[in-house]
Amino acid sequence: MIPFVDLKAQYASIKDEIDAAVLNTLANCSFTLGPDVAALEESFAEYCNAPHAAASPTGRTHCSGPAGCGRRPGRRSHHRPHTFIASASAIHYTGAKVVFCDIDPVSFTMDPQALEAAITPNTKAIVPVHLYGQMADMDPIMAIAKKHGLIVMEDAAQSHGAEYKGRRAGSIGDIAGFSFYPGKNMGAAGEGGMTVTTNPEFDRKVRMLRDWGAEKKYHHEIIGYNMRMEGIQGAVLRVKLKYIEKWTEMRRAAAARYAEVFAGTGVRIPVELEDRRHVYHVYAIRTPDRERWMKVLGEKGIATGIHYPFPLHMLKAFDFLGYKKGQFPHAEKAAAEVMSLPMYPELTGDMQQVVADAVIELQNETAAIAAE
Repeated sequence: MIPFVDLKAQYASIKDEIDAAVLNTLANCSFTLGPDVAALEESFAEYCNAPHAAASPTGRTHCSGPAGCGRRPGRRSHHRPHTFIASASAIHYTGAKVVFCDIDPVSFTMDPQALEAAITPNTKAIVPVHLYGQMADMDPIMAIAKKHGLIVMEDAAQSHGAEYKGRRAGSIGDIAGFSFYPGKNMGAAGEGGMTVTTNPEFDRKVRMLRDWGAEKKYHHEIIGYNMRMEGIQGAVLRVKLKYIEKWTEMRRAAAARYAEVFAGTGVRIPVELEDRRHVYHVYAIRTPDRERWMKVLGEKGIATGIHYPFPLHMLKAFDFLGYKKGQFPHAEKAAAEVMSLPMYPELTGDMQQVVADAVIELQNETAAIAAE
């Protein structure tokens, strides 16, 4: 069996360091926030080339989403429908209206032209998602934001260390949310997230929001939440941060191997744009015959995934927004065709060859059927 992701292999490679860090936290009884979390915040901010970072239990929450920037009911925040539901939900939690715009069909990220067309006088924020490990086209997005006086909140949940024209994810917009869900490029031993910002006032408010609205104990300036990172997660993530660049290069090497084997076969593979550093959180290919491909690969012992099978505007949860099928054709087509192959640092060339051979066989069969 070739797994979709192998968390056990990663843990085995740094087991002694992880175990020691966790035991140290237990011995110090630093269970909530504490020195490991504070040190992680400082190191992760430096990694992102940003001045501020605040940890929380998850990546896209009231802390790292619109509430951290003071959104209010009646305002609109622009999003894209081909992604996970979390960041769109974070917008809704604050009373702001989620407004979708279509994606670029090559990068799967927000289409700046579609964004510009969707702006209204009530728009107050833009939430570009750096999907699959590649950053959105930030220069035109930031230009649109400047033109209309909007806040830009990067959803960087899948893009630790990704770059756009040499600038790290989390360092370009006003505020950014990272996820440390276990399967992410840098995952916690449970849940975890980080808000990164260049704005000291946003950082201050996020820190209050995560701790019941208090800047110091019992001094509650706003109504907040209980969203403090656990000390053990801070300890685990501090260890993993030392290895994130090594693991990223291993992912990029695996992506290059896939690209070499698939060259000239007709398999539709991810495109790394020239001005980006793709960190390959997932390796998403496309096929109109996805259901059969996944079934056959599973029978061959090759695990696959879908990111994401339904565009957000077509989910029942967002029925109240009133969107209809056909409004965002690129997002809808991507949702019907994308499937993700195994991708993780420990993936070997031999394992990839097995995956690639099976995929190429399926591609040839699909092409033959289409030609009939």
